[in-house]
Amino acid sequence: MRMLHTMLRVGDLGRSLQFYTEVLGMKLERRADYSEGRFTLAYLGYGEERDTAVLELTHNWDTSQYELGNAYGHIAIGVDDVYAACEAIRGRGGKIVRDAGPMKGGTAVLAFLEDPMATRSSCLRIRRAAPLRDDAAGDAGAAHLPSRADRNDYRHPHGSSVSAL
Repeated sequence: MRMLHTMLRVGDLGRSLQFYTEVLGMKLERRADYSEGRFTLAYLGYGEERDTAVLELTHNWDTSQYELGNAYGHIAIGVDDVYAACEAIRGRGGKIVRDAGPMKGGTAVLAFLEDPMATRSSCLRIRRAAPLRDDAAGDAGAAHLPSRADRNDYRHPHGSSVSAL
């Protein structure tokens, strides 16, 4: 078994796609309109869908707004440098709602940002003691927030292809 995707319902698919591709550097893997059901599905991520979990954006054509409820937390995105990632995200028009810094009561450095639908995501610094694959070298196990032009540099230890800012 493996995780396939996480689904978010979005009221404005265009704004959401722009945010996840242009601000966060995800690649649109596939998109399909279902006119009979009046909805669109779009799948985005940092690697090939066949290799890694992705984000599914569901746009129901007759719904422009959703309530997140109080059970939803965030989508975690791994980066090498949370501070630099925040600056890059701000530079691409992203909204940081909690600046980079240590987690309360812990040492992990994180920051929170919101997408256009006010869905909270977070950037986390990922560390590990040793490579999980023979071809992983140095700090290659840390995940990065990729630029739009530079994706799939190396293998994340959990199987997803990700690259640097």
